[in-house]
Amino acid sequence: MTDYFEIRATYDAKTITVYQAYNDQIADVAVREQKFGGDFSFGRMTWIKPSFLWMMERSGWGSKKNQERILAVKLYRPFFDDLIEQAVLTSPEAHVYPNPQIWEARKLETDVYAQWDPERSIHGKKLEYRSLQIGISRNLVRAYSEEGIAEIVDMTPTVKKCRSLLQNGKTKQARAFLPNEKIYPVEKAARKSLGMNA
Repeated sequence: MTDYFEIRATYDAKTITVYQAYNDQIADVAVREQKFGGDFSFGRMTWIKPSFLWMMERSGWGSKKNQERILAVKLYRPFFDDLIEQAVLTSPEAHVYPNPQIWEARKLETDVYAQWDPERSIHGKKLEYRSLQIGISRNLVRAYSEEGIAEIVDMTPTVKKCRSLLQNGKTKQARAFLPNEKIYPVEKAARKSLGMNA
């Protein structure tokens, strides 16, 4: 399958949208200030996910504790591209790292981590292709917040509406609210390091 490893996302000429889930305290500050602050921790890794439905599976459509608020974070594409160029996979996949010692060395040097998980359907079913999530280490989190973000949009009302429709068996109506995601272009070097098809 040629698109087994691809980044699927909502993007335009300037930005790409990723998703994060937080509690009210963190989300309120982020939406108001258009950057993270308040109770947000700059001392730990933060994970971003370009796939809306993967975020819905992870957060239970905004129903899990401390994941009640879903934020769409629009990142400047050059910043996002820099992240994926630096990224090292969280495990030493043999088709990317023939020598595990190379992976160990790169993992110690990087501030960005990447992990491929099964993409999800609107009902949470695992699909036959992968979705990327990116971990940004504490060394880069402040730059992510202050330099990488173009806009933060609170998606919680849309998420609640979709969740209610799905609970009432109205899948078609729920689908109408889903973001339009398409395959994101990735440079050859980053494709290789992420284990994507060349």
